[in-house]
Amino acid sequence: MTNWVYPLGSAADGAWDISLGTSDSTMAVDGWAHTGLKVATLTAGAAVVLPAADEERIVVPLNGSFTVSVDGDEYVLKGRTSVFHGPSDVLYSGTARAVTVSSSDGGRVAVATAPAKASYPTRLVTAAETPVELRGAGNCSRQVHNFGTPAALEADRFIVCEVLTPAGNWSSYPPHKHDEEKDGETNLEEIYYFETQVAAGSGAPADADAIGYQRVYASDERPIDVAAEVRTGDVVLVPYGWHGPAMAAPGYDLYYLNVMAGPGPVRKWLISDDPHHGWVRHSWDGQDIDPRLPFGG
Repeated sequence: MTNWVYPLGSAADGAWDISLGTSDSTMAVDGWAHTGLKVATLTAGAAVVLPAADEERIVVPLNGSFTVSVDGDEYVLKGRTSVFHGPSDVLYSGTARAVTVSSSDGGRVAVATAPAKASYPTRLVTAAETPVELRGAGNCSRQVHNFGTPAALEADRFIVCEVLTPAGNWSSYPPHKHDEEKDGETNLEEIYYFETQVAAGSGAPADADAIGYQRVYASDERPIDVAAEVRTGDVVLVPYGWHGPAMAAPGYDLYYLNVMAGPGPVRKWLISDDPHHGWVRHSWDGQDIDPRLPFGG
């Protein structure tokens, strides 16, 4: 079976900490065709370059601030201290445009990609413009930044968002899938890029190991069985199958950047719940959102 789990360092390529599924990626993933992700850690004054290609891109600061040049036009992304400090400015580049990302002070940046045919305008989505959704309830509460969803961004193929889950909570739950084109469901690959942190006020020792967990399992005859322990910089690919929960272990907050795209005719996130577990959604009725949300005020 293809390896769907990439711990930090296992998908590095040159200046990139992670380079998977993109037009310039040197690491081939069998059966992977519709989404890509690059992550770089830049020292002060450093830059990374993505040549023009038939793929759309969205630049997401993880920590620090950045300047992005798209075919010579410059955009300043104010960024953030960490992914747990609320939304960041992000930049959608459109397609067939060279992109250069630099940082005067240094930081870590992600670039989500998807092969695309239609061209849409470059767009800066500021932190203030980013739709922030509090989803679920009780110990299934999580926070979603919907900067790259169809309602928020005009794009060709991909759907991009980030999810923050407080320590001890379950996210991407109940388990669901989007691996068929049918009524009520769209066929989408999905990338999970993770970061973790010791939860505020946890009293954790200095050597605490901030961890989370991700589950993916078969929805039909195609084999997949992932139960991965994840930390900052790890990636899990979901080509098909039921996926969830993404679990924030007690004492540790969990973040993930989601990149989705597929071959279908419409750009929509339509899912089917695992029928064994879909009932859980109804158990949230009458429960409150976790009071630790939202992250970043």
